[in-house]
Amino acid sequence: MNYRTPTLRRALAADYAIGLMPATARRRFEQLLLEDATLRAELAHWQESLASLTDALPEQPVPDRVWQGITARIDPQELHVPAKRPFWNWLRVTAAVCSLLIALTLGVIYTRDDAHYSATLAGADAQPALRVLAHADYLQVEPLTLAAIEPGQSLELWAIPADGKPISLGVIPAGGKGKVELSDAQKALIGKPIALAVSLEPKGGSPTGQPTGPVLYQGALATL
Repeated sequence: MNYRTPTLRRALAADYAIGLMPATARRRFEQLLLEDATLRAELAHWQESLASLTDALPEQPVPDRVWQGITARIDPQELHVPAKRPFWNWLRVTAAVCSLLIALTLGVIYTRDDAHYSATLAGADAQPALRVLAHADYLQVEPLTLAAIEPGQSLELWAIPADGKPISLGVIPAGGKGKVELSDAQKALIGKPIALAVSLEPKGGSPTGQPTGPVLYQGALATL
């Protein structure tokens, strides 16, 4: 290698000053320095140039955008959460609505007055005419194929217990649809084996406490 080439000498001096020269080449270059004053001057030039890079720089105020960038990296939740807030707010509202619906549904389920017994009353032609659902405090009646009655007449519902003596449960609402409220004595009958019957009576019900008109429909009350 021709160490007299100016380009090579500058490159070697630069590598040595920067510290990039391998150990073997470094020892060889240091040997050359002992014998070559011009090479020592070249090295000194590079060392002075590099030394200026380590001089202290004047203090400069840090722009606000730099601090904002640092804060964003240190505490990303504070800066990035706002972009996600609409979603999280929607999710919280949805969860609250779902919880409310569940609570209302459970409330309805557990407070609903479910029917415990039912009966389908049929006429002489065996066609279902009236459906009766027995709840805790009342009977719900629903017409199926009820025959029309005169304005001065009523349909009265009777319980027929095992001894066969009819007990009035009340007058069926006009049109055959609605509730028939039960007294305590009538409620006690519902849990026993009974049949139900409907008779045609004067307006407002039987005046004697027993059926006075024809029995139009009947059927057994069964547990649901």
